[in-house]
Amino acid sequence: MSSASTAIASTNIRNVAIIAHVDHGKTSLVDKLLFQSGDFRSGELEKLQGGQHGLIMDSNPLERERGITIFSKNCAVHYSPPGSGENYLINILDTPGHSDFGGEVERVLRMADGCLLLVDAFDGPMPQTRFVLTKALEFGLKPVIIINKCDRPGARPLEVHDEIFALFIELGAEDIALDFPVVYSSAREGWATTDIEKGERKNLQAVFDVIIQKVPAPKDDPTAPLQMLVCTLDYSDYVGRIGIGRVYSGSIKTGQQVCTIKRDGKREMSKVGKLYRFQGLGRQETDEVHAGDLCAVVGLNSVDISDTLCDPAFPSPLPPVTVDEPTITMVFRINDGPFGGTEGSSITSRQIRERLERELQTNVAMRIAPGRNGDEFAVSGRGLLHLGILLETMRREGFEITVGKPEVIIKLIDGVVCEPVELLVFDCPVSSVGSIMEMVSNRRGELKSMDSRSDTLTHLTFEIPSRGIIGLRGRVMTASGGEATMHHSFLRYAPAQGETPHRQNGVLVATDPGDVTGYACELASERGILFVTPGDKVYVGQIVGEHNRDNDLPFHITRPKQLTNFRVSAKEATVVLKGARRMSLEVALEYIEDDELVEITPKSIRLRKRILDENARKRSDRQAKDKAAAGVA
Repeated sequence: MSSASTAIASTNIRNVAIIAHVDHGKTSLVDKLLFQSGDFRSGELEKLQGGQHGLIMDSNPLERERGITIFSKNCAVHYSPPGSGENYLINILDTPGHSDFGGEVERVLRMADGCLLLVDAFDGPMPQTRFVLTKALEFGLKPVIIINKCDRPGARPLEVHDEIFALFIELGAEDIALDFPVVYSSAREGWATTDIEKGERKNLQAVFDVIIQKVPAPKDDPTAPLQMLVCTLDYSDYVGRIGIGRVYSGSIKTGQQVCTIKRDGKREMSKVGKLYRFQGLGRQETDEVHAGDLCAVVGLNSVDISDTLCDPAFPSPLPPVTVDEPTITMVFRINDGPFGGTEGSSITSRQIRERLERELQTNVAMRIAPGRNGDEFAVSGRGLLHLGILLETMRREGFEITVGKPEVIIKLIDGVVCEPVELLVFDCPVSSVGSIMEMVSNRRGELKSMDSRSDTLTHLTFEIPSRGIIGLRGRVMTASGGEATMHHSFLRYAPAQGETPHRQNGVLVATDPGDVTGYACELASERGILFVTPGDKVYVGQIVGEHNRDNDLPFHITRPKQLTNFRVSAKEATVVLKGARRMSLEVALEYIEDDELVEITPKSIRLRKRILDENARKRSDRQAKDKAAAGVA
């Protein structure tokens, strides 16, 4: 389709990013905006998602399983205000809500002119709210506040409005930003209003109207030489890499010769093969895209995030996409255990390295460095979930890999050793406040505020070193009976403090390979909590349970019951074994210590000692103690 038939003046284009803390209803709001936009026929959206009514934009299987947005995505809808006769194109940029995927948020905000900031009417501003709002203000975006979930029991929209205003002041927002418009909504029920007390609760027209009225139109010059910044990449088996971004000046046409300026200043000449404008949830081929609009470009020789496409006669690069540095690092290794290669298809260090290099092309917040040998890679990211999603994706692609204990990245700032500090927030039952405060304080956390959200719920805010958060979530869930919610986001680097307590309990380590027996499980249940069940295959050095004391205990978990010709009175007694603890990937990463690894395959998640042989472990421990003693001496 030609651009002439679909072109919309830049004054009628709105590029808006939707940002929020995780679970504040952002994806639900996008769903309802798409349903009420009028751009789709009845049943079309459900058909696109296999008959499912929700989570339209979260199309990745991991996103749908976990109920969170991981990858930023964009769509476009047309909207005509009643009685105006005008047709507006609204480019909606959906962003992740978890701080570990902040890199996705930072690069997508480069394509927007304004943002919708969603805040839960009960929770109020949370750590990720602070993070995304800070980024939006840095980019100079016009914020529109949507206080969502106003139908939630205990909702306090007016109090939350005051808390948001206080957050703006705390972040040093300019006066123009403090005059932010506010919309009250229930994304689940599909209504929004600018007056929470008297406004009609019929539809989301108030959201569309505030986007048209308050989000500024692009101020890009369509008559200037071409400048387009690539902010996202896509891939097709037929056409290769696809560059997605915003045209900041001029226009780009099909068949046009363009100069691609790399981040390092290198220049390459390419020809635009095909050009696509966003339409609904898909793309529509077009001949030309003008300044202020978003598009996808096919046919470039090579394209990466932060590349600038420009007129060869006026090669001028745009400022590259910049993101905050990673705060946590982990060692990725080949699976050199006894079961290596039995469950996966990609097992070599070359395959792992190539996969990590492909990830670098789109995951701008990740860093990769060589490890201590050719079989190891130091992979850095924003947090455990950030790296955990990568590992989960790799195991589903057939990779076998082992990873070590997550470690925070230490920096030397003005001659002082500094570590990352995070803002940590809990909403927990009143009965568990004391135990949670004790846990956090033992990990060098400092209480900043405490207030009551209801008769049964207390809101706690801490500042804590990032290393103190590793392994904390599981203990908090145990202390609160699973009722506490915990959120955190990076705050700043600060001088390093003392050591953080390690895991209090040791582990049960298998001493013999084979199948786990029920008899051995019965004996082991007196020593701790098992991670395996009868019939599971184990190997020497595999961690099969948690010891109820602070030392590691070698255990013969494959021991069979002795067969004799003696009868015992309890022969016919039924033995009831305790249920085994099955760990998710992120929980396993939090659980291990420095001398342990998590073995990840397409079928299994196992814990193991880094050195499998018991005698070799003892020798290594003695050598480490001798070196430490020599250093002290």
